Amino acid sequence: MGQDIKNWNIEDESYWSSTGKAIATRNLWISIPSLLVGFAVWLYWGIITVQMINLGFAFEKSELFTLAAIAGLTGATLRIPSTFFIRIAGGRNTIVFTTALLIIPALGAGFALSNPDTPLWQFQVLAFLSGIGGGNFSSSMSNISFFYPKKVQGYALGMNAGLGNFGVTTMQIVIPLVMTFGLFGGVSRTLQQTSGTLIGKIPAGTETFIQNAGFIWAAILIPLVIIGWFAMNNIRDEHVSPDIPGPIGAFGTISGMLLIGFLTAAFGLWLLLPAKVGGSGFMVSKWIVLPIVIALTVFLLKMIPGAVGQNLTRQYKIFGNKHTWAMTVIYTMTFGSFIGYAATFALAIKVVFGFQHIEVDGAMVHNIANPDGPSALMYAWMGPFIGALIRPVGGMIADKMGGAKVTQIISIVMVASALGVAYFLKLAYASATPQDYFVPFMALFLILFAATGIGNGSTFRTIAVVFNKEQAGPVLGWTAAVAAYGAFIIPKVFGEQIKATTPEYALYGFAIFYGVCIIINWWFYLRPGAYVKNP
Repeated sequence: MGQDIKNWNIEDESYWSSTGKAIATRNLWISIPSLLVGFAVWLYWGIITVQMINLGFAFEKSELFTLAAIAGLTGATLRIPSTFFIRIAGGRNTIVFTTALLIIPALGAGFALSNPDTPLWQFQVLAFLSGIGGGNFSSSMSNISFFYPKKVQGYALGMNAGLGNFGVTTMQIVIPLVMTFGLFGGVSRTLQQTSGTLIGKIPAGTETFIQNAGFIWAAILIPLVIIGWFAMNNIRDEHVSPDIPGPIGAFGTISGMLLIGFLTAAFGLWLLLPAKVGGSGFMVSKWIVLPIVIALTVFLLKMIPGAVGQNLTRQYKIFGNKHTWAMTVIYTMTFGSFIGYAATFALAIKVVFGFQHIEVDGAMVHNIANPDGPSALMYAWMGPFIGALIRPVGGMIADKMGGAKVTQIISIVMVASALGVAYFLKLAYASATPQDYFVPFMALFLILFAATGIGNGSTFRTIAVVFNKEQAGPVLGWTAAVAAYGAFIIPKVFGEQIKATTPEYALYGFAIFYGVCIIINWWFYLRPGAYVKNP
């Protein structure tokens, strides 16, 4: 346990059965909870901001949407350097160190939420740092891909990603519950609006310990770091991590590469945000900023001198493979949608169904609390729960049917579901009784979440088959990095359309993108004469 492994030959059936399977299983079941908490810390702003509204924090709704967007942009950008950590720093070194770093934003959020006078910029800094949890997905998936043979890649990656993504659901259930009592002490605050948990509504006037939303994850992270250090492994083989330094050197390398991701993400946010919340005021379009951030991050990483730069040169060969780009777009459809909707779902329910939308003096008003509205905290966990739970199932189905065929089917379902959600969203946002449309809205959104989960599993299978062992890990990390920008794009687009009073337009745009993905998937993997037939 905890030792470095050499001569890792898992495609040999006898070695896999006698030695490899037990080691791989142990690393997988330590990786999963570490990834789960990473997702929780990355995306807990979607729940925290709902409770900040309920407690009367002195911020505008549009300002609170920026917290999820900031975390989304940083987390996605940090996935780019994280894609290449395993070969450079080793699996155990990477997972342990990046998991330990999450303690910083978790503790910081606890202390910031303890003070009702904490300024917006401090919450923005903490949202920025919580992006570390988002970045961890790429290194975690790349690491697990090296532990399992091709025949079970769909299962292994689906388990790691699917159960790791349970961090979203776990967070959405745990945070409302731990806020109801003084688990870590401190001063409580009084609810000004009705809140809720998984088991029911909590009336206004109830005392709430919102600081527990950060402290609870710090308490979980510490034992996870210790277990990972003593029980995970680095694989020191040529196709995985042949020349990794000792732990201190590995931690230094990871820190330097993460710093590049932080700097480029900060630059992108500065271009995007208005001056009143610390941005440049230029308000550059997100569709321009994101390519700049991605290209700048890739370029600056390549400029690292010495062995790290040489190692990256070898791994950058994935960019010369046309399948890398096809799978990047397709994976963005599945995982990008899942993570973006997960980051937005609770706040969307609160903003659309928690307020009445009525005409006053010839203009629509959207700020009158709806006493009959559903509690966002009671329902928001359901979508991410279904999407994460069904992901391993998607991987196993794809192992039998072929990944591209499964992806094609769920893409069609996603188009239909997105259009249905848009329809009921439009009706709700123009109604004094929006709760009348909540049931069909919720049902269609749950179908949409389920489709993203199945598609996640099927795309893992396709990547594992199309790419060789050396490239599959970096490609998984890279596609996950780009797809993770969904955690920035979807809250940003939804916030913009809420402000424009046309939230349904966001779903129309996503449906069009899904249609483009249907064409790409068919051209590369399903048409007669496809490059690789139904991988």
